[in-house]
Amino acid sequence: MKQDILDFQGNKVTHSRKTCNGVRLHYYTAGQGPALILLHGVPKTSYYWRKLMPILTEKYTVVCPDLRGLGDSNRPKDGYDMMTMADDIVSLADQLGIDKFYLTGEDWGAACGYCIAKKYPDRIMKFAYIEMLLPGFGLEEWSHLTPENVEGNRWLWHINFYNVPAFPEALITGRERIYFDQFLKNEALDCNIPDDAMDEYIRCYSKPDGIRSMCEIYRATFQDAEWNLEAAKEKLKMPVLALGGREFIFEEVEREMKLVAEDVTSVVLDYGHQMAEECPELLASELEKFFGA
Repeated sequence: MKQDILDFQGNKVTHSRKTCNGVRLHYYTAGQGPALILLHGVPKTSYYWRKLMPILTEKYTVVCPDLRGLGDSNRPKDGYDMMTMADDIVSLADQLGIDKFYLTGEDWGAACGYCIAKKYPDRIMKFAYIEMLLPGFGLEEWSHLTPENVEGNRWLWHINFYNVPAFPEALITGRERIYFDQFLKNEALDCNIPDDAMDEYIRCYSKPDGIRSMCEIYRATFQDAEWNLEAAKEKLKMPVLALGGREFIFEEVEREMKLVAEDVTSVVLDYGHQMAEECPELLASELEKFFGA
């Protein structure tokens, strides 16, 4: 059963929706102090950050949106490239009266965060990039069928699968629990994702167009890669935290961020890909250390 999301004082966080850049986004927010926006990855939702809220909200006004097409946000036909999704998030910040903010993204939320940092550099004070392979800088190579990828248990075969038109929707729909239970737990060090989180992710991705919206993010990979390669010709100036899990893609996180940013701090945690589920206290501590109060 889905748990209440609480702030540092034990109060329920505020949930709401706003139309941002033409799409209605669901988000929740709580806390005090400078703004910190947290962007989730795939196949997750803003619920991913629930364990960090009681920690981070003592020092930050935390905003956790569901990305376009995911969670309880609307599922439009298009707009799943990271550039458009970046505009969604900045539009949300504008409507909340947030000018400058700290930014954290994990997985596809990190790819979206890079676009925000690049398109709106004056808005971002610091950027934490967690466990993602940036399109154009490594994502495609890790999806290739090679002995190294397969034997390393980090073969990102799903990138190719989701790019096939219609088939993922046909094969996963109705089987979301079987599919996502195995998928998410395989990326965690101890293969354990709490039942409440699994239930919430499955609820959202089982909605009409839930699987299609997820796949559309991957189907924009070439568009994202082209934009990223051009954008990286001038590196990010703001401080960037490259945070990776030792049991997943930690070395790539640092390598790629040093290709696109000038001021990079690298941290490796002894966990897998699902850090906010596996080690929320440690992750929150590293974010607080990087951002300051």
